Amino acid sequence: MNTQQQERMGKGKGFIAALDQSGGSTPRALRLYGIDEDAWSTEEEMFDLVHQMRTRIMTSPSFTSEHILAAILFERTMENSVESLPTAQYLWERKGIVPILKVDKGLLEEADGVRLMKPMPDLDDLLDRAVANGIFGTKMRSVIAGCNEAGIKAIVAQQYEIAQQILAKGLVPIIEPETDIHAEDREAAEEILHAELKVHLDDLAEGQQVMFKLTIPVKDNLYADLIADPRVLRVVALSGGFTRQEACERLARNTGMSASFSRALTEGLSVNDTPEEFDAKLKASIEEIAAASAT
Repeated sequence: MNTQQQERMGKGKGFIAALDQSGGSTPRALRLYGIDEDAWSTEEEMFDLVHQMRTRIMTSPSFTSEHILAAILFERTMENSVESLPTAQYLWERKGIVPILKVDKGLLEEADGVRLMKPMPDLDDLLDRAVANGIFGTKMRSVIAGCNEAGIKAIVAQQYEIAQQILAKGLVPIIEPETDIHAEDREAAEEILHAELKVHLDDLAEGQQVMFKLTIPVKDNLYADLIADPRVLRVVALSGGFTRQEACERLARNTGMSASFSRALTEGLSVNDTPEEFDAKLKASIEEIAAASAT
C-alpha cells in the first residue's frame, strides 16, 4: 500500500471525483454531456467517447489535488491512457490524485428490498491488475430500495465479504450500499444500515481499514461515529439523484463527510463547450462540492 496515498485519503481536504460510469450508465452520461446514442454504433465506440469526456475532465486545469483527493475509475479507464501515461499513473504522478477502481459488475434483480451485487468470478484477476496499475483502493456498489432488515443485513454482509478479498490484496475497499433517495422509509433503512456497518467493522483484522460511500442520510450526522472510527479511513457521500445544489446543501450539514459525486460533478458540462467554458464550469462545480465537503 502506498502510505503517501493512505495519508492523503485519511487526512487530506477535498473530495473524490467519481468517473466510473460503466456500460449501463454510460449512454446517459454521454447524453447529459450532449452526445446522443446515434453518435456510436458499437460498444467500443461508446467507450472511446466516454474516455474522451473523462480525459477532458482529468486534464482540465481546474482538476487538481487542491480540491480532488481521488478519482474512481472504470476498468476500461484504468487500462487506457491519458497524455500517453496509464490513467492511474497520470492521476497520481501528474496531478497528485489517488486512483481508485470500480470493481463490481452490476446488480442482481431486487429481492428482500435490496439489489445485491452480481457474482465477480474474475475479481482476483482484476485486483491483481489494479495493483500492477498502482491503484490504491476499490469501489463496489449495491442498492437498498427500502427498509427490509433481512435484505439490509444481506447487502452489508456481501459488501464486507468482498472487502476482505480486496484487503487481502493490499487495497482499501470503498463499501457502497446506496440507499435509494426515493424510498419512503429511507430513514428507518439507514438506521439499520448504520448499525450493520458498525457491527461488521469488528470483522476487520488489526490495522485494516475500509472506506464507506453512502447516501447523504436523512438524519444529519448519522454516520459521525463511523467517521471517527480509526478502522474507517474515510466516509464519503454519493449524490444519489439529487441536483448538485441540493446534494451540496445536504452534505454540508454532515460534519466530516466528504463528497464522491459523479453526475453532480459533471452537471452542466457539454461536448460543445469551448476549453475556457468547460474549465470554468468544471471549476465552479469543483469549488462548490469542495466547500460542502469541508464542513
